[in-house]
Parts: sequence; C-alpha cells; structure tokens
Amino acid sequence: MHAAGAPPVTVLPSTWPAYSAPRVGTRYLSIRAWTSLSNDSENHHYSRRSQQYWDKFYKLHKNKFFKDRHYLEKDWRSYFDDEIESSHVKVGCGAGNTIFPLIATFPNLYVHACDFSPQAITLVKSHANFSAEKMNVFVCDAAKDDLCVNVMPSTVDIVTLIFTLSAVSPGKMASILENCKKVLKPNGHILLRDYAVGDSAQVKLHDRNQMIRENFYFRGDGTVSILWRLFVYLCFPAVILTSAKSLPLLAQCSFYFSEAFVSTLFQSVGFVVVDINTYCKEITNHSRNITMQRRWIRATFGRS
Repeated sequence: MHAAGAPPVTVLPSTWPAYSAPRVGTRYLSIRAWTSLSNDSENHHYSRRSQQYWDKFYKLHKNKFFKDRHYLEKDWRSYFDDEIESSHVKVGCGAGNTIFPLIATFPNLYVHACDFSPQAITLVKSHANFSAEKMNVFVCDAAKDDLCVNVMPSTVDIVTLIFTLSAVSPGKMASILENCKKVLKPNGHILLRDYAVGDSAQVKLHDRNQMIRENFYFRGDGTVSILWRLFVYLCFPAVILTSAKSLPLLAQCSFYFSEAFVSTLFQSVGFVVVDINTYCKEITNHSRNITMQRRWIRATFGRS
C-alpha cells in the first residue's frame, strides 16, 4: 500500500550471505593515512561541523523528514513495562520521532531525551505531545558532556541508541557508551539499531570515493573535491577559514557496523551482548526499476 502518486515500492525480507565491506583500493591509502595521523583534528572537525549541519537540517526540515519510529515497541516490547513506572534515555533524540510514539504506547514511561543540536531540542519542546512532567529534554553532546548533569546516576532502565552511533566519529563511540553506562541501573540495558555493513547506501558512498576509513564515509556531493577539501582542512586549517563559504558541509557522516565490531565495542566498555542480529530488507522501486538491499544492526546489551 502506498500513497497516491507515490512510486510503487515492494519490501521483502531477505536472508543474504555474510557481506564484507567493499575492498579498499590504493586510491584510498593516502586518505586513510592523513585521517589517522590527524585524529585530534578530525575529532574537533566533527564536534564543530556536525552540530552546524544538524542545526541547519532541522531548521529546514523541522520534524517532517523522518517518519515516526514504531518498531521499538515491536522489537523490544519486553523491555518496556505497561504497568510499572520506568525511565528511558534517548541519546540523539532528533525531532522526537522515537520518543513520542514510545510515550503514546507506554504512558508510565518517563523519558530523558538529549541531542547536541539546539534546534532539535526546540522542535521536541514545541511538539504538541510534549509534557514537561513526563519528559526531561536537554542539549547535550554525549561524547563529551556528562549525562549525569541532567540525569541522576544509575537511575535509568533503558538507553536507546537509534541511528546515533553511525553519525559520530568512531573514536567517540566508546566515550558515548561510557557516558550511557553511568546513568544505567545495574540491571539496565542499551537497545541499538543502526546501519549494517553491506547496506545499499554504503555501496553507493563507496562507489563515489567517499570513504574516510574502513566502513566510515562522508556524505556529500559525491565528488573527489570533498575529500580534497577535507585533506586541506586537516593539514592547512587556515586556508579553509579564508574560504569557508565555498565549502560543502563536511560534517555529515555514516558508519556501517558489523556484528563483530559492535560486540567488541560494547564489551570494551563493560557491556555484555544479550542479543544481536543483522536485519535485512530488499526494497524494490518498480517505477525506477531499482532494487536496494537495506541492512540494519539490531542489538541489546546489558551491564556486566
């Protein structure tokens, strides 16, 4: 079923063989070298530029770009109790497309929600279903700002990371998890859903030469100039500052996870794997004759 005028789309579940990331040709070697050598600059770049990008994104699209996400109650209903009051932290809440469906389904749920985009937090607070009695919403960069400033330590039952970790530099992921761990109860859990290795979007980015390091890509105009400008920024930041208006927004990025990478990442900061799998869908747009193989990681982690 699709809206009138929309292109017909078929969505089919699919089981595919294990997929490894696209092979990296020699043309990427210099890019990987200077990103690894300039790790501090890279982290600073993402912290500053990505906030600018998402603020502009939410000013443009408001809360209309992402659909409301109802799959949390379908995939993880057992972690949310209809009868008992429980608390939940949504890190990277965006415009609220995850938290408002949850509150509607579980009225006894108290939600802490944060995002590093002030514009996103403004959208959440202006939502028709926002309730200051049921929600604690605040600006926070979970990679560096202490969540315990706004959330009492060891008081949260569930933390959700829904397409959050993929949008940050890999070097910041462990810091975010350490931060989440501080607010979780000893028997609390983290629920994760994010992009998986082999997703059709990754293949497109790889074909456009937009890989920064293994499974980590910049989104942009698909030209080599983006990578060249990034190189200039990392090596000669003063040059970038004199011509910033001509630059594309480089801060939007995507990381694609394997089950092994996710498991190792969480175990390295003291979590245990409760459940993990790769969810696959084959989506066909018949009017454009395009078939896309979409892949997501879906996982649950507990405190060890």
